[in-house]
Amino acid sequence: MFQTVLIANRGEIAVRIARTLRRLGIRSVAVHSDADAGARHVREADEAVRIPDYLDIAAVVEAARRTGAQAVHPGYGFLAENTAFAAACAEAGLVFVGPPAEAIEAMGDKIRAKRTVSAAGVPVVPGRDEPGLSDAELAEAALQVGLPVLLKPSAGGGGKGMRLVRDAAELAGAIEAARREARGAFGDDTLLVERFIENPRHIEVQVFADAHGNVVHLGERECSLQRRHQKILEEAPSPLLDAARRERMGAAACAVARAVGYVGAGTVEYIVSADRPDEYFFMEMNTRLQVEHPVTELVTGLDLVELQLRVAAGEPLPLTQDEVRMDGHAIEARVYAEDPARGFLPTGGRVLALAEPSGPGVRVDSGIRTGDEVGGSYDPMLAKVIVWGEDRAAALRRLDRALASCTLLGVPSNIAFLRTLAAHPDVAAGRLDTGLVERSLEDLIDGEAPEEVLAAAALERTLALETGDPDPWAIPDGWRLGGVRAWTSWIITPSGGAPVEVRVRGRAHDAEVRVGDGAARPAALRRDGDRLFLSLEGRSTAFAWARDGEVLWLGREGRAWALAEHVRGEEAGAGAGGTGDGVLRSPMPGTVIAVKAAEGDRVTAGQPVVVVEAMKMEHTVTAPVDGVVSRIAVRPGAGVALDAVLAEITPQEAES
Repeated sequence: MFQTVLIANRGEIAVRIARTLRRLGIRSVAVHSDADAGARHVREADEAVRIPDYLDIAAVVEAARRTGAQAVHPGYGFLAENTAFAAACAEAGLVFVGPPAEAIEAMGDKIRAKRTVSAAGVPVVPGRDEPGLSDAELAEAALQVGLPVLLKPSAGGGGKGMRLVRDAAELAGAIEAARREARGAFGDDTLLVERFIENPRHIEVQVFADAHGNVVHLGERECSLQRRHQKILEEAPSPLLDAARRERMGAAACAVARAVGYVGAGTVEYIVSADRPDEYFFMEMNTRLQVEHPVTELVTGLDLVELQLRVAAGEPLPLTQDEVRMDGHAIEARVYAEDPARGFLPTGGRVLALAEPSGPGVRVDSGIRTGDEVGGSYDPMLAKVIVWGEDRAAALRRLDRALASCTLLGVPSNIAFLRTLAAHPDVAAGRLDTGLVERSLEDLIDGEAPEEVLAAAALERTLALETGDPDPWAIPDGWRLGGVRAWTSWIITPSGGAPVEVRVRGRAHDAEVRVGDGAARPAALRRDGDRLFLSLEGRSTAFAWARDGEVLWLGREGRAWALAEHVRGEEAGAGAGGTGDGVLRSPMPGTVIAVKAAEGDRVTAGQPVVVVEAMKMEHTVTAPVDGVVSRIAVRPGAGVALDAVLAEITPQEAES
């Protein structure tokens, strides 16, 4: 076994790999960019080395050489499926903890992969996959295959560059956008066309192979709950499969691994029709550890990172197919720095308060700690909450409680969304498909801030003035000499919401509160460390809280609210991307990759003006009104912050 292993990754997966290395008594070496100098994975490794970029092959190899590492674990993403990196490790005398470069190459090219597995007798989705198809040939192929179709990059996965096309009129624009995104994500804009399977379920099989010819599968994972073609909730086993289907799909996955001389951990992904569960098609093979590998670990009792290390060290697999056992049910929820109400656009900020769940059957793989800055340079996934239960219903109940006990303040996240999704009737019943989230989105996103949240925010302002200024005349308790107490009016604006007037009369510990046009109600607020305790009409509610300048963060039951005092008379914006007065703002922190209009151009409402990219995701900001472009505030390549002004349009009415 190795004495020192370099982890060529960051975030929660780097922390998770280091945990297994520590348990095995293996020294861990982390690498980090300047942005990650104080990151959790750096603090928890035995040694850390600065590199210019996680994609810098020469720098990673040199870091391994300098620190005496015998092996490199790539995790997932970055260089995990890079054949040049695997070859560079071999040339430097380092063991790459992954499959041979030839297997990565064979499965990394989707066109070659489909032909390889088809030759092995594994069914593939009907489509066209000839290399070098032109835009016109892609459009023709799409019509021949029959709409709807999926345009997919040949060189990579993860939903990057994938486009669903249902209308022939959309083909040209979709091909252009898919090529641009694929080129940015993978350096290769080759596309293929596949028939889109209606009501599809995404089911994948975990395989393991060693250098001695042994191949086993460790069961399947259901990954149908997705947004932007990327997974949100995963579980093992799939509620769709019975033992016979599981065995057929598992045997086919092992055949795929044997066909390319596979060694190590890999995942064979299938698309299965929810209406015809006996029909399955090969999609792709991921030649690395998967983000969702913990659900397989919880139902099999195996440490997949340990198995990777042992296989990479030349050891045979410690079990045969007949010895693989699965017990109970496991579910994983991915915690992202993103805003579901704004189309899952990435967010950011400083982690002001963090509490992660624990207890029997609960596991958290996390890459953050309180005080960390979450920026837009890397993937927005922050952590994973994984639970185990005796059966699926027990696992869902445990997941709900685990998510409810999560507190994350300072960075907008999807925790509340995950909790609502897990409780959706179709999810509870196992009626899953990859379009469920999109169809149900309006029911899954947070609504307006509850009255108790607004009341707590106003009373916290009152309490802050009471405790922060010794002058009794400055306390806003409404006291009057010989008269009825007056109301103090606070204008509270939840992030992304409209301002609400909240009136307070009295001291924070003994007050009356009116939220909006509601009636006056008795209320009291007290502060105890990192908790605020609100009593509203005799009903008590506890909040986690933190302050970031003028913004108060409150958290409860997995939800979080950012609340700011709003200046009276200021108008609220019309939402992400644009406002009714013609100002276009960036819906996320990122980089401008295209400006599609110039100053003086006449535009119509809905016309693309600026394209912003973050974490390889594109968002087109459109004109909110008809008018003339009066100002372009950015240029291609410029970095922009959340809500930064991109352009201004003089509305047609104002122009006339």
